[in-house]
Formats: sequence, C-alpha cells, structure tokens
Amino acid sequence: MPGNGAVTRSTLRQQITDALRDEVLAGRMQPGQEFTVKEIAEQYGVSATPVREALVDLSAQGLLDAVQHRGFEVHAYSLDDYRGMIEARGLVTDGIFHRLVHGEGGAAADDPRRAAALAAVRRRGEEAERAAAAGDLNILIGYDLRFWRELSALFGNPYLAGFLHRLRVQSWVCAVQHLRRNTDLRGRLWCGHTDLVDALARRDAAAAGAVLAAYDAHSLTLLEHLAAR
Repeated sequence: MPGNGAVTRSTLRQQITDALRDEVLAGRMQPGQEFTVKEIAEQYGVSATPVREALVDLSAQGLLDAVQHRGFEVHAYSLDDYRGMIEARGLVTDGIFHRLVHGEGGAAADDPRRAAALAAVRRRGEEAERAAAAGDLNILIGYDLRFWRELSALFGNPYLAGFLHRLRVQSWVCAVQHLRRNTDLRGRLWCGHTDLVDALARRDAAAAGAVLAAYDAHSLTLLEHLAAR
C-alpha cells in the first residue's frame, strides 16, 4: 500500500524519540554529552533519517542542543531554569485547577464521568506515591508523567495539556541530574499526588494550589541541597 513506508518511518521516528527521552530521564545520557546521528543510528540499527528526525523533535522539546559540525548534545539545565519551570507550571496549573473545580472547559463539576476520571487519575497517583516512598526514581517518573498528563486531559484543552507535559518532562530532565547523585531517595521524593486529586474532587482549588505549592517548595529545596553537595 502506498502509505505504509511513511507510516513505518513515522512510527520508528516516535519510537526513537521516546527511547532517547527515556535515556535522558534515566540519566544514562548526561547533560553536555555529545553524539552524532550516525552513532545513534548504529546503536538502534536503523537508518539515519528517522534518527535525525527524532533528534530534531527532541531539540524542539528543549532536551537536546544542536552542536555545529558535531551533532547533538543533551541540554544542561540549571537550577534557575528549574525555578522558571516551576513558575510556568504554576501559571498553567492554577488555571487548570480553577476550571476543573468549576467544571469549565471539560466535563461539568457534577458530571459522574468526571468523578470516574478523577478516580482513575487518583489510582495513577497511588502508584506514583508508592514509587516515591520506595525511592524508585525511574518508576516514579513514568507514573508521575502519566498522572499529570491524565489529570490535565480532564481540562479538555489538548494544547495546554501538551504544554504542561512538555514542562513536566523538562522539569524531570533538570531534576534527575541532581537526584541521581543520591543513592537512597526513599522518603525524600514528593508523594502528594492523591492529596491533590482529593482536593480537586472536593472542588477546592485553594487546597489544590496549596498542595502544589508545597510540592514546588519541597522539590526546589531538595535539588538545591543536592546541587550544593
């Protein structure tokens, strides 16, 4: 069929994008680490075209930087970058929380489908909390990203949900370079996901905002402490 080649290439491009993003989030690709399209293509046993497209996608997402005449490198974020991400996230989530509480933009506040959706998001939050308590960073990141993606999807605006997801990924990329310096993270990672969902289920935007403010303060304090070591 005429479209099969394009579909296959597009799928491969996304698979490589996801795989490389996971490598960065796992800390196996460090900030400032350089590599070429050829090296990645050989690593995955594929042609250069989908690799180049994947690297361009990751550059557009702020995870990689193009290095003239050399290839690409993992973007190095600073603590000031993280502070800026927190501010940007707050501007988005404040609006999302307000509209979720008042039933604007997505399902009505008293819609039973909304309650069911929040319950599903809460279960995702429970998984994230278990991973955080165990100090399992890799599992936590996966569940945390899915938690926020599903929560923001309830808002009904895919553009804002996509923007918040991008910020969440960038925040984790910034954080992991510091968090992985600590070999035991048990009890040190934020685990207030269910408190946040419960506040939203009660239609209490102020309480949801307070949970998020505590999360931001906790995360920043932890990263500042680890960065100073």
